[in-house]
Amino acid sequence: MIPGAMTMPADFKYRSTALRGMPRHNRFDDFSVKHPPMSPARWAKIFAPFDALKGFDEAIAAKAVVYTKKPELSEEDAALLNRQLANLHNLTWNRRMARANNVQAGVNYFVPCGDSEHFEFGSGGSVKTVSGIVWYVDAEVTGTMQIGTTVLSIADILSVKTENRDLSRAEWEYGA
Repeated sequence: MIPGAMTMPADFKYRSTALRGMPRHNRFDDFSVKHPPMSPARWAKIFAPFDALKGFDEAIAAKAVVYTKKPELSEEDAALLNRQLANLHNLTWNRRMARANNVQAGVNYFVPCGDSEHFEFGSGGSVKTVSGIVWYVDAEVTGTMQIGTTVLSIADILSVKTENRDLSRAEWEYGA
């Protein structure tokens, strides 16, 4: 008897079946043809670990994200950003103008913490960058800007950089 193993009760319903042990099959009998042995890869796939708590790993990873306070722009930086956004608005005041001018820009913007369970919720966030074609800048009505497929709140924009234009001066000032 194996140490620590329970003894089988005499009145156990399946005693004779348990004592017979595992069935042995010939390689070409009917059972083996219907049920061929499973490959180790398939066996591992069936009995692989599963995610018992869906989203738990993502929730733990979200807590590890380091958030920062929103950077405050100086008066000069805010004035430069407002000038750049006004010039972008003039270059993209409708879709036809946006396609014709094809303004490629990169925008740094602040994303507030969206995890209501995180201790930085409401006070912290992270700085992200998006780049692409500027489709519109609407500071007066909606307060948004679309770059590529991303719509940003103008209040969250920290800086704008373009490769092919100087947005700190208006186009008509230097005749481009």
